[in-house]
Amino acid sequence: MRALSLIMAVVAVACAGCGGASGTEDAAGADRPVGPVTMVVPFAAGGGSDIAGRAVADGLVSVTPGLNISVDNREGGQGAVGYSYLLGKAGSPQYLLATETSLLSLPASVDVAFSHRSFTPIFKVGEDFTLLVARPDSPITSCADAVEQARHRRVLAAISGAMGPDAVVFSQMRATTGADIDTVPYEGGGESMAAVLGGQVELASLNPSEVIGQLRAGELKALCVFADQRYTYPELADIPTSVEQGVGVVFAQFRGVIAPGELNPQAREFWVQAARRFADSPAYREYVASEFLQARPAFGEQFGAYLAATQGPVEQVVSR
Repeated sequence: MRALSLIMAVVAVACAGCGGASGTEDAAGADRPVGPVTMVVPFAAGGGSDIAGRAVADGLVSVTPGLNISVDNREGGQGAVGYSYLLGKAGSPQYLLATETSLLSLPASVDVAFSHRSFTPIFKVGEDFTLLVARPDSPITSCADAVEQARHRRVLAAISGAMGPDAVVFSQMRATTGADIDTVPYEGGGESMAAVLGGQVELASLNPSEVIGQLRAGELKALCVFADQRYTYPELADIPTSVEQGVGVVFAQFRGVIAPGELNPQAREFWVQAARRFADSPAYREYVASEFLQARPAFGEQFGAYLAATQGPVEQVVSR
């Protein structure tokens, strides 16, 4: 309850005065962006959301002559500050936000002023399965071992956001195994990484793109991937799945891009078409491969339908 109260307090401060559509400086109601565009990242620099936001911003620029996008990290409230900021930009085509599963899990668990329907869905970039990692000297040797040890002693795990995708994963683990691994929320994958490397926590839930360098260097070891099939990428193919180890937790978070609500239909179409061009480009394929994503793009209303279909399962897990 204390974590929820802190999130609500931070959001209230950040959103003061941003309840309605923004002023003319944000081009509210315009049929396309004019001048610099801002990609909001609702988490700290260095994590998976930050990597995704910067890659998509660069990709959209590469396929749209004259477009200029800068990245603005607005972390806080476990992602809610960034979403609340975008909420105040209603109607403006000058803003995008690098979104992921916290768009669904936050409204399901915290009293925030937004849901996924508050925004304009533009582009689902792909899907990302989480790895459970530990330092090489950790006595925990597998995902199943983490479950077993958590039944007999306190095990701490770092997660990105108290109500984000990593929290969903550990909630599923508690529901399916009864093992209660204590989670410590951080503002992004970079902070979670530092916590496990520094020994403040024993485990961390991180995306492959966030942790591949440390795995290659031997600074961390992967205990499992929370999936029902192994990754086919050579660097990850030897990591066993949670299902293989008898832990029935499978969860893919999405990565995508949303725009403010109440967009002019022509502005929405501008961004959807830009996203389609990016998805057809070598830059998209390079990004997906470099971040070890599952390439499952969806655009506009199709992405909105995906969000609506995914909302229920996420709410069921978070509300347990």
